[in-house]
Formats: sequence, structure tokens, C-alpha cells
Amino acid sequence: MRHLTSLEARVLGTLMEKARTVPDSYPLSLNAVVSGCNQKSSRDPVMNASEAEAQDALDSLKQLTLVFQSSGSRVARWEHNFQRGIGVPEQSAVLLGLLMLRGPQTAGELRINSERWYRFADISSVEAFLEELRERSEEKGGPLVVKLARAPGMREQRWAHLLCGPVEAGEEFAAQPQARESENGALAARVAALEAEVATLRATLANVCDQLGLSQPGQPESNDRA
Repeated sequence: MRHLTSLEARVLGTLMEKARTVPDSYPLSLNAVVSGCNQKSSRDPVMNASEAEAQDALDSLKQLTLVFQSSGSRVARWEHNFQRGIGVPEQSAVLLGLLMLRGPQTAGELRINSERWYRFADISSVEAFLEELRERSEEKGGPLVVKLARAPGMREQRWAHLLCGPVEAGEEFAAQPQARESENGALAARVAALEAEVATLRATLANVCDQLGLSQPGQPESNDRA
């Protein structure tokens, strides 16, 4: 099977997630697929796919027998066929789906994030399935996950899926300083806004105190008495 595009992986992961977390709304309409792909939470990276792009991804995944269109509905609805199409057990499919949606994660993070999908007994069982995916034979299509080198400042190594092709750990780490810089910039802007708000409040309070002939907080009261 060829490597998936990032959007194809997102569409596939979305179908896998919703099948387990909101079964009453599954299979999904095209609109629901787009909404799931563009969620701001539980997604890394955040996307902004259009309906046309999502439809193209669904059509391509259908050719790979990884999704199929349900019948018997006026609105086209879509289901995934991931577990059978890739040839992995349910536990492995859950881990791959989470990696497609949330990006590289540690075994501990995967166990926590999988609670609504599948309850693993412990981290060891998660690691066992990850190792099985990493050691997958070439006859079955080759490895589906890779264990990344430990990132600076992290105690545990993270895992990434290979459905979209090889993962360059160097690129993964290079993006981290940029993310930290962005977070620091947002924090600095927030602090500056709060400082400006405090200054405005102090000026307003000083004006009120002057009008009422009161001393400002933190200043001694005047001893002049009539």
C-alpha cells in the first residue's frame, strides 16, 4: 500500500475515533468528517480542510479499501475499514488511530488518550502492541510505527506512525523551539495586556479618589483637617 497523505490519515483517524466515541452518529456524513478533521482539540496539527479536500481524501481511501460508503441513506455516509484493510488487531488499530490524530506520543500518553477507544490494562500492554507494530515483517507490509529519539527535556521516548512515510526525528525536534518561542510570545503579550489593564485601573482609581478627596490606596491620609 502506498503512503497516505496527511489529510487522508486525518480523515481515516477521524472515522476510527467517531466509530468508538459517538457510535450513534456513525457512519459519518461528509460534513461530519470535515468537522472532525478540523477539530481544535485532540488534534495535532490542527487542520482547516475543505469539503472538497475531504471528499478527495475519502475517494482515495476508498480505492485503497480503507473506507467505504454506506448504502440506504439519502446523504452519503462513510465508514472506515482500517483494521481489516491494514491487517492489525483492534488494539493496534486504536494506537495507530491515536497517532494519526494526535501526532507522536509516549506509551503513557497513548494509554491515557485511548480510554474512550479501548482500555489497556497497563502501559506494558501498550508497549507490547507498539513493539509488535515496529517489528512487523516485510511480508505483512513492514513496520507501522517508529520509536523516536528522546526529545530534549523529555523523560520518555515518543512513538510515531509510518502510514504517511518515514518520520525524520530531526525535523520533529527542530519544530519544538519554534513552538516554545510562539508560546513565550503569546505569554509576553498576555502579560503586557494585563499590565496595561492594571495601569488603566490605577489611573481610574486615582481620579475617583481625587474627586472624593480621599487618599489613594497605599498613600498616607492627609493630616489637614478643617
